[in-house]
Amino acid sequence: MDTIYVESSVRKHDRVSRILERFPKAAVVECERYTEIFNRSAQDFRLQKRRPGLILAKKHGETVLAAPPDYSIGRRENHYFSHMLNCLYDCRYCFLQGMYRSAHYVHFVNFEDFEEGINEIREHAEEPPCFFSGYDCDSLAMESLTGFAEHFLPFFADRPDSWLELRTKSLNVKLLQEREAIPNVIPAFTMTPETIAREVEHGAPPSEKRLNRVETLTQQGWNVGLRLDPLIPWPRFADLYREMIEEIFSRVASERIHSVTLGPMRFPKSMHDRILKLYPEEKLFALEEMSLRDGQMTYPAEIEDELVERVTGQLLQFLPSSKVFRQT
Repeated sequence: MDTIYVESSVRKHDRVSRILERFPKAAVVECERYTEIFNRSAQDFRLQKRRPGLILAKKHGETVLAAPPDYSIGRRENHYFSHMLNCLYDCRYCFLQGMYRSAHYVHFVNFEDFEEGINEIREHAEEPPCFFSGYDCDSLAMESLTGFAEHFLPFFADRPDSWLELRTKSLNVKLLQEREAIPNVIPAFTMTPETIAREVEHGAPPSEKRLNRVETLTQQGWNVGLRLDPLIPWPRFADLYREMIEEIFSRVASERIHSVTLGPMRFPKSMHDRILKLYPEEKLFALEEMSLRDGQMTYPAEIEDELVERVTGQLLQFLPSSKVFRQT
């Protein structure tokens, strides 16, 4: 890490001190608010992505937010919180590259304020809630830097009525392997057929290695999620997804699969336009004609439905329908 920006208010925070000790040669630049760096105009996301900086900050305002409608893995009360903004990986379908001007990583160090927000929601929830931690980042990819999971695993172990999803593509699951499985914590791995992953999930570990981690964790008693969203209409789509699903369930006991989500690739038009400007040569967006529908750039409804129905049918050969969730 060449440059680390630090908000003045957290300059002496214990977590900040530990991170700075790891990068003694990094240039440390103080700022009042992370937005001065992260939101400024005339930034080149694609250029920054090659060598992003780190911003250490405090999350102000609401720390835990309501999840989008129909975003669920089995609970009716769904919320998300983000200890980071941006991701270590460079997946071409990721909405973050169209949402943020900057490719720098923002890490919010005030974990205790997130805990307070979670506790407040639990106190007022009509039903046990679910919390998603990988909405604006990868939950585990930078664990060695952030200590996020190490901090929140005991927190949720003490609150067995609430679920925590750790969505990831990372192989960094040593922390989970070294402790007894927590029933209400769901490590959830994005799984993409390897032929597609090689083309669009730049920098991410191969799908085969992710499956190795899924297999290992389930054998140790963890309930694991599979995230097949977005579904990508690649040539030989049906065969590629069928082969991947059959391989997964030849190695993983179905009773250890907590949930599977699947859904189409969609972007708000302004976000789609920004991503396309960043990567005009990207063939992902030329596989089928994308057009504006219901305010989103997506594939024609008949293609979208075929993708979802085919994969759902393949999954239902191994799982009950109660474990398969379509994200819209």
